[in-house]
Amino acid sequence: MQRLQLVVLDDYEGQMATAPAMARLRELAEVVVLKRPLTPADHPLLSQTHILFAIRERTRLDADFFAACPNLRLVLQSGGHAYHLDKAAATERGIVVALGRQIKMPTVAIPELTFGLILSLKRQIHALNAQMAQGAWPTTPMGSSLAGKTLGILGYGRHGRPVARVAQAFGMKVVAWDRSGKPAPSDDGVQRLPLPDTLACADVVSIHLRLSPESTGLIGAAELAQMRSDALLINTARGAIVDEAALVQALQTHTIAGAGLDVFAVEPLPADSPLRTLPNVVLTPHIGWKTTEIFHEFAAKAAEQLEAWINGRLSTSDMLNPPV
Repeated sequence: MQRLQLVVLDDYEGQMATAPAMARLRELAEVVVLKRPLTPADHPLLSQTHILFAIRERTRLDADFFAACPNLRLVLQSGGHAYHLDKAAATERGIVVALGRQIKMPTVAIPELTFGLILSLKRQIHALNAQMAQGAWPTTPMGSSLAGKTLGILGYGRHGRPVARVAQAFGMKVVAWDRSGKPAPSDDGVQRLPLPDTLACADVVSIHLRLSPESTGLIGAAELAQMRSDALLINTARGAIVDEAALVQALQTHTIAGAGLDVFAVEPLPADSPLRTLPNVVLTPHIGWKTTEIFHEFAAKAAEQLEAWINGRLSTSDMLNPPV
């Protein structure tokens, strides 16, 4: 009996190949790990592939891609979203898409990066490091403490709540706006406010919303103008939530004091983007999810889902397209 063939896409960092759960995946299927982007030379491999393990959104999985994979039956998608995947095309071909939802480590990694960006801006770590690398000993810059400041969280859910707890440990007051309008717990110390009030009162605004038609472009010129001139904007969610042109304008005119950005409207960020040259910006290349622990948890979730699928027990709650 022919064994199932599983191809791991885009393991650029080599983390999936060395994940502890890879041993279980190899027990369940013949595994090929690609540590580079796909090329035309991979078409024969894809034509024989039954299962794909996709690392986030690095490869576009559209109708043309699926047409080159006639034997494909299952996509194991790391992470809880599949913005790069044509759901209708997968469903039409009877390909099950299993999302790696509810893994735990991102709720640690995202708050860590959020405060890394905040602290870098508040204490000017990035700017001072650059000057010291050139031989200087800067004496004039003044930083600002987080204690007593207000953090405004947009999206008080899976990532926003742990960010609030870290902020409180720094001695910050926390306010939040959540589109869901869910009742606020009585003991978390976080005040719920309308969006304009959250923007207006916060020293730091941190975005933790899911990308959706409603959140796309949510923060534009009008919203940035509602923020304080000494406030920071932090985005570790999705670039499209912020109108990037309006943000550049706000940063250039000092409508707001600065921004820490891990996500962008177009990724990779174009080399000529004005964000790259602004002195009041800290940029990272979408690394919020890139930790060894998260990659290894992706692999463990994929192994769990593959075993469930083989045994006919894959939960529909894990599927992007349950009708399949």
